[in-house]
Amino acid sequence: MAKRGNFSSKIGFVAAAAGSAVGLGNIWKFPFEVGKGGGAAFLVMYLIFCFIFCFPVLVTELAIGRKTGKNPDGAFKSLGFRNWSFVGKLGVITGVLILSFYNVVAGWAFGYFVEIVCGNFEIGGQFTDFIKDVVKVGGYGLIFMAATALIVSRGVSSGIERAAKILMPVLIIIIVSLIVYSLTLPNAMKGIEFYLIPNFSAITPEVVYTALSHAFFSLSLGMGALITYGSYVSKSENLITSAALITLADIGIAFIAGLMMFPFVFSQGIAPDGGAGLIFITLPGVFESLGSVTGVIVGGLFFLLLSFAALTSTVSLLEVPVSYTVDEHNIPRKKATWLVALVIYIIGIPSLLSNGASGFFSSFISYFGSDAPKSFMTVVEDFSINTFLPLGGLLMSIFVAYVWKKENLNKELETGAPNFKGSFVEKYIDVAIRYICPIFLGALFILTVLEKFFSVSIF
Repeated sequence: MAKRGNFSSKIGFVAAAAGSAVGLGNIWKFPFEVGKGGGAAFLVMYLIFCFIFCFPVLVTELAIGRKTGKNPDGAFKSLGFRNWSFVGKLGVITGVLILSFYNVVAGWAFGYFVEIVCGNFEIGGQFTDFIKDVVKVGGYGLIFMAATALIVSRGVSSGIERAAKILMPVLIIIIVSLIVYSLTLPNAMKGIEFYLIPNFSAITPEVVYTALSHAFFSLSLGMGALITYGSYVSKSENLITSAALITLADIGIAFIAGLMMFPFVFSQGIAPDGGAGLIFITLPGVFESLGSVTGVIVGGLFFLLLSFAALTSTVSLLEVPVSYTVDEHNIPRKKATWLVALVIYIIGIPSLLSNGASGFFSSFISYFGSDAPKSFMTVVEDFSINTFLPLGGLLMSIFVAYVWKKENLNKELETGAPNFKGSFVEKYIDVAIRYICPIFLGALFILTVLEKFFSVSIF
């Protein structure tokens, strides 16, 4: 049997699991969603949903992983519910699909770091041509995938845990450094006001829906990553406090990313809902305006930050199928890692080509009622992140509440947490998993499918 490994410390486990949650979504997508959702009103909703809906699912995934010591597929079989192993397989497939296109975007971030450090501030105006350059972007993506595979191939303690202990503090130091600098810019306080002073009239059903969707995505739920990480955790670990720390770390980094972004945005009079264009098209020009030396330092740090954030996520995304390959096919970790990484990189080539390099993949398919065809990369994102993640979370809640039963969940959670039994947290997790999570995740799944694939928007 191939050796699996374990986390050597609580801080290493929390750092790795938080790193799985922290990614481009926190640095790039979260500020964009805040801007689109009206600022602080979205932030408030996001924070509430992370704990009300996401925390209970996070706890159950960790509990299933630690109870079985298996990958997502093997976990359901080990519990004696082989018919439910399709949920685990769905998680593995979801992780593969997400990593296949996420690595392309990570290649953009790493490529921008290289370009900015070399003083090419014109890269913002060259974004469309840049992402069409298959050789250059594909090369950056290959380097990124190789770095990810190198970390994962070294094992849980020596690879994933050690990398997380380095990357996460560096990530925070870079963000804080950029916050300090951004607050010195003109109109920075307007950005802080927009971000921190809520206008609750801005809360609409669409904002609520988007906040819930992003909260679930940002914590890496529904794809088996936390089942996998939970399988490497000691029985003496308090999963409740660990889950709380992971949630706090994720929302904390997302929060300070907003403190960094909005002063930059408002100092230049830029619309705060710019999305991908804000990061890759507008900001290079902002960095150039700071002067050649300062621009290279600040811009280089920013895109290094994006690259590190992406790396903490790609590591967990790769670990899910690697763990499956090691457990279910008894292949040594190093061999499994490089084999899986190569396969996923190949699977990602159509996404690489779908940003203008290939007409076929750039206009891949039209959904029902859509005005324009979707690129291959958009289709993969719609199925994996927007559809399979909430579906996985929904099925996980139903399984734990009505198949595995709360008694078995509570028994696992009591291990390492002597004060859990009879506590408010125990009662809340029970109610959330049985009623709140299935209802809201079911609604999220249905609304997303209607909107993404049938152009039916309820809001």
